[in-house]
Amino acid sequence: MRHLHGQEHLRGAFGNDAFGRAAERGARFFGTPKYIVGQSLIVVAWVVLNAIGWSLRWDPYPFILLNLAFSTQAAYAAPLILLAQSRQAVRDQAHAEAGAQHMEELSRKQEQLLDENTKLTVEIHRLSTEIHARVISP
Repeated sequence: MRHLHGQEHLRGAFGNDAFGRAAERGARFFGTPKYIVGQSLIVVAWVVLNAIGWSLRWDPYPFILLNLAFSTQAAYAAPLILLAQSRQAVRDQAHAEAGAQHMEELSRKQEQLLDENTKLTVEIHRLSTEIHARVISP
């Protein structure tokens, strides 16, 4: 078994495609306070401009265009979030497999050390017995 350096074992697990990486960045951004505050400010500005701004009323009450924008956003956000979750699940699986391999390797090394320790203990006992026999009966 080869020794795993860095994160080489994860390289093929979640790919390097640009779309997947962009989808993950987008999905992560959807869950940030910056996004929620930014979207809230846009909605407030949209409603205020369309409710009281006489010359800027492109989407009068009940704000059908705003609802369409939210629906479109949700239609794209949901699959991007699912893609990001799928890629994270693959990453988690790769980490789990790497951890299991590492534990298996540690277990083998521990077993080897115990075997070596037992052999050394037996040899020490044999030598002690031999030395004792020579000292007692010269």
